[in-house]
Amino acid sequence: MELRAELLKSIWYAFTALDAEKSGKVSKSQLKVLSHNLYTVLCIPHDPVALEEHFKDDDDGPVSSQGYMPYLNKYILDKVEEGAFVKESFDELCWTLTAKKNYKPNRNGNSVVSHEDAFKLWCLFNFLSEDKYPLVMVPDEGYLWKKGHLRRNWSERWFTLKPSDLSYYVSEERKEKKGSISLDRNSCVEILPDKDGKRCMFCVKTPSRTYEMSASDTRQRQEWTLAIQMAIRLQAEGKKSLHKDLKQKRREQREQRERKKAAKEEEMQRLKQLQEEKERKLQELELLKEAQRQAELLLHEEEERRQQQHEEMQRTLEIQLQEAEKARANMQAEMVLKEAEAERQRKRITELEEMQQRLQDALHQEVKARQDEEAVRYAQARLLNEEEEKLKQLMKLKEEQEEYIIRTQHEKLVLKQEMENKSRFLEEAQQQLEEVRVNRERVDQDVMLAQRKLQQASTNVKHWNVQMNRLMHPIAPGEKRTMVSGGFPGFNPALLSRRDSSLKLKQNLEKKKSDAMKNGSKENLNGEMEKQLQAPDKDHPSSETL
Repeated sequence: MELRAELLKSIWYAFTALDAEKSGKVSKSQLKVLSHNLYTVLCIPHDPVALEEHFKDDDDGPVSSQGYMPYLNKYILDKVEEGAFVKESFDELCWTLTAKKNYKPNRNGNSVVSHEDAFKLWCLFNFLSEDKYPLVMVPDEGYLWKKGHLRRNWSERWFTLKPSDLSYYVSEERKEKKGSISLDRNSCVEILPDKDGKRCMFCVKTPSRTYEMSASDTRQRQEWTLAIQMAIRLQAEGKKSLHKDLKQKRREQREQRERKKAAKEEEMQRLKQLQEEKERKLQELELLKEAQRQAELLLHEEEERRQQQHEEMQRTLEIQLQEAEKARANMQAEMVLKEAEAERQRKRITELEEMQQRLQDALHQEVKARQDEEAVRYAQARLLNEEEEKLKQLMKLKEEQEEYIIRTQHEKLVLKQEMENKSRFLEEAQQQLEEVRVNRERVDQDVMLAQRKLQQASTNVKHWNVQMNRLMHPIAPGEKRTMVSGGFPGFNPALLSRRDSSLKLKQNLEKKKSDAMKNGSKENLNGEMEKQLQAPDKDHPSSETL
C-alpha cells in the first residue's frame, strides 16, 4: 500500500502536466503513451490489447483522472512488484513530463536552481508530502492581478507570502515594493464572483481594508487562498513556519506507522502461532477421524456378530417356546394344586411373622435383662473393690499392731492405751466391713434375681426358636441349622461361676469373723483371717481375677 501511494504521487504530477488546457482531462492518445512508458519503467509485461481497447478512438473525448484510475489500478499498479524496477527511472519519467509545465526559467533565461537540483527537490517533496491524493503544493510567491484602492484599476503584481504579511512588488525581481497586507487572526479570505472582465477572483479582508485579487485559473486561486488561510492560522497559533508544523505532523505519522507496523508484526506472529495451533488441531482431528473410522469398522463387525447371535438366539427361543407351550398345559394343571398349597403357605407365613414378632420382643427383653445384669455386676465389682480396700487397710492395721506388740513389750503400760485405740479403730473398720457385707448381700440378691430373669428369657428364646423352626419346616425343607440360643455378647458362664465361688469364700470369711467377735476372741479372729487369706483356693481364682 505504501508503494502504491508513492507511485501515485509522481503519476499525478505527470497526469496534471499533460492537462495543457487545465480542464482536468487528458486526451486518450497522451494517456496511451503515458501507460506504455509506465509499463516499460515499472517492468510490467505489456498488454497491447487492453491498451488499445481502453484508449481506442471514439466520441468520448478526453479522460479525467477519475476515469483513468480504474485502468491504472487494474493493469499497472496491481501488477507492480517492489524491487522489480528502478525507482529513479520511474521518477525521471514523471519529472520529464512535470518539468515541461512547472520548471521554467525566468524572463532573463536564468533559473534559481538547476534542472538536476529541481528534480531532487521534486523527489524530496513527493517523499515528505502528505499521503493525500491529489497533492496540493502550497505556493509562497507568484503573479496575481490586484485591484487598486484609489484608481480602482487592475495591475499585475508579484506577491510573496509570509506568515505575518502578504507583500506585493512590481516584478519578480522585488526591487520596487508597492505595498504589504498585514495578516492576523482577524483577517480572512473569501472567494468572489467574476466581474469587470476578471475571473477566478478572491479578496483578503483585514480590519482596515479589503484587497481584491484575481488568479490566472481556478487551481491557482485555490492554492493561494489555501496558502493565505494557512498563514492566518499559523499567525493565530503563534507559529512562524509551516514546515515545522508539517515536520511534526510527518514525525507523528511516522511514529504512528511504526506503531502500526509493530502491531501488524505482533498480529502476524500471533496469527502464525494460531496457524500452527490450527495445524496441530487438524492433525489431532485427522487422528481422531482415523480412530473413529476404525471404531466404526469394529462396531460394524460387532453389529454383524451380534446380528448372527441374535438370529441363533431367536431360533433357539422358538424351539424353547414350542417346548414351553407343551409345558404350559402341564403347568396349568399343577397351578390349581399350587394355589391351594400357596394359600396354606400364606397362612403359615402369617403365623411365622407373628411368631417372629414375639421372638423379637423376647430377644429385646433378654437384651434388657442382660444389660440389667451387667449393671448389677458392675456395682458388685465396685463393692468388691471397696471390700478389698477395706481388707488391705485391716491387714495394714494388723501388721502395725503386731509391730507395736513386738517393739513395745517392755512398754506394755504405755502401749496399752495405744492398743485400745487401735482396737477401737479395728472395731470401726469391722463395723464398716459389716456395712459393706450387708450391701454385698443386697447386691447378691439382685444378681440372683437378674440370673433368674436371664434364665427365664433364655428359656423363652429357646421355646420360640423351636416353634419357628417347626413352622418353617413345611415351607422350605433343607438342611437343619442348629439354633444357638440368643445370648448377650461377652457372657461367660465359667467366669460367673468363678465370681460366685469367690463371693461364697468371702461370705464364709465374714461369717467366721462375726462369730469370733461375738465370742470375744480377737486374736483367733486375726489368725483365722490370715490363714484364710494366705491359703489360696485351688479350685477358685482370687478376687483380682474378677
